[in-house]
Amino acid sequence: MRIAFVSFETVHHRASETNERFRSVVELLRDRGHDVHVFCAQFWADEAGRLERDGITYHGVSVGLDACESFLLRLPVALRATNPDVVHAGANPPGQVLAARSGATLSRAPLLVEWYGDGGVEGGRRRCLAARASDRIVTPSELVRRKVRELGADGNAVDVVPNGVDVERVRETDPGEEVDVVYARRLDAGANLESLLLALAELRDREWRARVLGDGPERDAYEELAGDLRIDDRVEFAGDASLDERIAAYRGAHVFAQTAQHCVFPTEMLWALAAGCVGVVEYHTDSCAHELLEGCERGFRTTSEEELADVLLEARDLEHRDYDERFAEFDHEAVGERYLDAYRDLREDRGLF
Repeated sequence: MRIAFVSFETVHHRASETNERFRSVVELLRDRGHDVHVFCAQFWADEAGRLERDGITYHGVSVGLDACESFLLRLPVALRATNPDVVHAGANPPGQVLAARSGATLSRAPLLVEWYGDGGVEGGRRRCLAARASDRIVTPSELVRRKVRELGADGNAVDVVPNGVDVERVRETDPGEEVDVVYARRLDAGANLESLLLALAELRDREWRARVLGDGPERDAYEELAGDLRIDDRVEFAGDASLDERIAAYRGAHVFAQTAQHCVFPTEMLWALAAGCVGVVEYHTDSCAHELLEGCERGFRTTSEEELADVLLEARDLEHRDYDERFAEFDHEAVGERYLDAYRDLREDRGLF
């Protein structure tokens, strides 16, 4: 199948959750043997408007991120020239969805839109039009699905497809040092690590050790808070770590704590759950992390630091594991198949198979 991916900005321009998700989907379909084309702003230095890299064909529809309007004007014709079977567009900027709609119509191909959500799902005329222009929308969680429906998208045309993990990679990684609690996220204003630190401080009279993975502008403030709470000798701020290092840490840990205030999909918690951790989530209205624990016997949802402290104690009674086969359904292969099913359904609806 020839798949045309549309994303004005890519991970080659800027690292973000949206761009990382888009790249992972592109690579999933490439790895399954499909003919993958990415239409984006040119990020390579030479004058050629086309780049072949790692089995992916990149089309530089415009040059640089200052030429968004030029990108939108040129996109429909560029798509038509490739004759795709499916057009798969990112939701940001919303104008690219409308341009991709025109290109998909010219190509007689269905349009699927990847609406990840960390770029915002607030209203606005173009965003509402984009929500209605898609044949199918994919979101990472029910939280984002609900917000997209509020923009006017047909609820029956919005599917939830989670981020994936590499289950085999989890199983092949040796467990790291054993700790009671692990936390992993960029340490910025939305990390809300203070909730976990306050809960741990309530357990000073118990034996425990915690590890914090990640770095960011609020790290010094969080380390200072741990000192003020007199738990800095038991909380290790380990800084940034590679994926393999994080997986090893999760396989060695007993509990993964998720307290961030904003989360469109808890990817790190999914890796940790697959690596056997007990999941503990502090509920926030702008976070979907609790969704991952629905029906999970090794998961707890809380609403306060006091509750969080109680749950951390309760979680200690569960056995330590370094792998949980329940989360094999989130393996990359399974996630890739869900996208392919969506493409096939769209083409069948149009009588193209």
